Amino acid sequence: MTDTRQIDDVTDAAAARAAAARLAARHGVPALERARLAATLGARLRQCLAEGGTWRLTLGVRGADSGGGALHAVLEPSPDASSAGEGTRWETTVPLPAADRPGGTGDSDSDSDMVPGDDPAALSQALLSADADTALVLDRLAEQEALVAFHRDELHQTNQGVLALHAELDAAGRAQREAFAAERRARNEAENARRRLTFLADASAVLNTSLNHGEIVRRLPELLVPRYAAEVGIWLFDEEDDPHHPMTRPAATVRAARTGRPQYAADHPGGLRGVDDLPPSVLHPDRPLLCVPLLTHRAPLGVLTLSPPGERWDPDDAVMLIELTRRAGIAIDNARRFEHNRDIAETLQRALLTELPTTPGLSLAARYLPATHGMNIGGDWYDAFHRPDGSLIAVIGDVTGHGLHAAVMMSQLRTALRAYAVDDGSPGLLLTRLHKFLHRLQPNLYATAVIARFHPDESTLTWAAAGHPPPVLRLPDGRVRTLDAKPGAMLGIPLEQEIADHTEQVAPGSTLTLYTDGLVERRAEGIDPGIERLSAALGSFGPAELDTDLEGAADRILKPLLSDSERDDDVCLLLCHLQG
Repeated sequence: MTDTRQIDDVTDAAAARAAAARLAARHGVPALERARLAATLGARLRQCLAEGGTWRLTLGVRGADSGGGALHAVLEPSPDASSAGEGTRWETTVPLPAADRPGGTGDSDSDSDMVPGDDPAALSQALLSADADTALVLDRLAEQEALVAFHRDELHQTNQGVLALHAELDAAGRAQREAFAAERRARNEAENARRRLTFLADASAVLNTSLNHGEIVRRLPELLVPRYAAEVGIWLFDEEDDPHHPMTRPAATVRAARTGRPQYAADHPGGLRGVDDLPPSVLHPDRPLLCVPLLTHRAPLGVLTLSPPGERWDPDDAVMLIELTRRAGIAIDNARRFEHNRDIAETLQRALLTELPTTPGLSLAARYLPATHGMNIGGDWYDAFHRPDGSLIAVIGDVTGHGLHAAVMMSQLRTALRAYAVDDGSPGLLLTRLHKFLHRLQPNLYATAVIARFHPDESTLTWAAAGHPPPVLRLPDGRVRTLDAKPGAMLGIPLEQEIADHTEQVAPGSTLTLYTDGLVERRAEGIDPGIERLSAALGSFGPAELDTDLEGAADRILKPLLSDSERDDDVCLLLCHLQG
């Protein structure tokens, strides 16, 4: 079925457009496709009218009888017109539904598809039908626009949610980073605080282990350089240089000495807690100075002057340095007080260790070595003196404790023994009286002692011991015996006791050795191995060596027994040799 129309004016064009729309409607073309066909054809027709001339529109349906097909439209210049246009041929094809609408005849001459050009009513109806299709398309377009608007709103809300989520995630990430940074700062601060406290504890231990103030002054710069200071200067007030050539000191150091407050001299404020800021030092203008007084409980000892390892100190490091300086001042003061007391005690003890008496047929040699730790002075003592009956009393003892108090008590015991020995009395009786004297004088102080008595008219040795290591006797033939008869208890303990005497036969050439526990006792092994070493040393001498050089023998005995240069206790040795 085909329909051919000649188009010369706008009325022919409108009729042709209406005929195409009615043909498409008859064959069941959807309204959307009909509107698209009418719009496209209308646009081409307007273009043809603008170009002028006569045009021919051919409408036809192909394959409609077979249950399908398509509507075919061709617009081209009319070949029959004398003034045909020279436009371009146009054609389009619209697919038909699978089955034609009921009632279709398929005749090409059916009046239902024809729109006469001179029938305004039919043309108007056709145009109204086209407007209905257009309205349907507009409704569909409105629905799509509403749907697009709905999805646009949903997309906008989704985007807002995504943006909000991103903002929350960004804020959470920022907060997490700030928390991690704060944690790192806190960890670093804690580690730095631990490092400072550890250094302060270790440095304090080093300074307090020495009781020599010169050693403390020497160690202090070694502890601080180069970690906490580039240079360290120590000014002790009582160790001034030659007054005729005084040393020039920074003004900040002098001000710290006068005020007793730390001073910071630099071209910038230090911002250090408890420290006064001063202008830079004229002597050292290129570097800051921290001047801290060495304070004690009584008065300042001096000033510690430091320069920083870098441009300036960390405020917490400066606080630590001030605290260390305070502890150093106390350590130096304690060392000086100890040295003063030690000098007094040594002077007292040396004064009490008198020269040994000279006795025909009997040689005496003694040695006293103070401990190398602590006060270097203790209660060890020896003595030898003649009695009115001509006998010789030799005694060695040890008062518990160290220091000035022990030395004073030792002198009192020595004096009391000499007083008691004026009257006739055996060594055991003398020790018994000393025991009562010490218990009444100093109930909380104890002592040990050994007393031996030699009589020129007798070949016997009488001795007694109270809590003291046993005497060692070397016989003329070189054999060595330990006189380990039962001794009395320590002097001064809350116990009533009568200390017994013991007697030994001695021949010319015999040597009695009295000593204190510092000679033979070692912490790791006790006292017995030390007594064995002492016995071996006595037995190593030849028969004439002790007769000719008892002083040298005393030195040779000490050498193997005191191989270590460090001693925790005093050492006393008293040799009594009967000439051969």
